[in-house]
Amino acid sequence: MKKLVLLLILISGFGFAQMPNISNVWLNNSKAYSGTIGNDKQAIKLKINISEQNRKNDQEYFVSGYSLVDKTYSKFEGNLTITKYKDTKRKGTVYGEYELAEENKGKHSGIFKGKFVYTFKWNKVTEKIESPYIEFIGDWKSYDGTMDFKTHITNQ
Repeated sequence: MKKLVLLLILISGFGFAQMPNISNVWLNNSKAYSGTIGNDKQAIKLKINISEQNRKNDQEYFVSGYSLVDKTYSKFEGNLTITKYKDTKRKGTVYGEYELAEENKGKHSGIFKGKFVYTFKWNKVTEKIESPYIEFIGDWKSYDGTMDFKTHITNQ
C-alpha cells in the first residue's frame, strides 16, 4: 500500500510540473533573427518584439514583431509551441513548431510555418545560459497561394 501511495504522489508531481517561462529567449536580446528565403537565398530579417507564455498551455508562446525582406516590411503575430525538451548536465535542447502570420497587405504577405530548435549550454558556476542558438526551418506561403518559399532563419 505504501508503494502505491508513493507512486501516485510521484506521478502527480510530474503532472503538475510546469515548463519554466522562457519567453525572454524568443526576444533574442532585442536583436533581429536573420536568414534566407527562397531558392535565390534572399536575405530576411525577423524581429520579435513581444513574447508571452500562454497561461493555459505553458508549452506555447504568443509572439509578435515584424519581418523584412528586401524593402518589404510586414508586422506579424503567431505562436511557438514546444513539443520536446532534452536535457543533459551541460546542454539543453528545445524542439518545437511555429506559425507566424503577417498582416495581409497584398501579394508579398503570408504565413511562416515550420519547426524550431533552441540549443544552449548551462554554466553551473554562473548558473546562466551560454551559447544560445535558435534555428527556424520552414516555409513561407503567400496568402493568395502564388508564392511558396523555403526559409532558414537563425539568431546568429
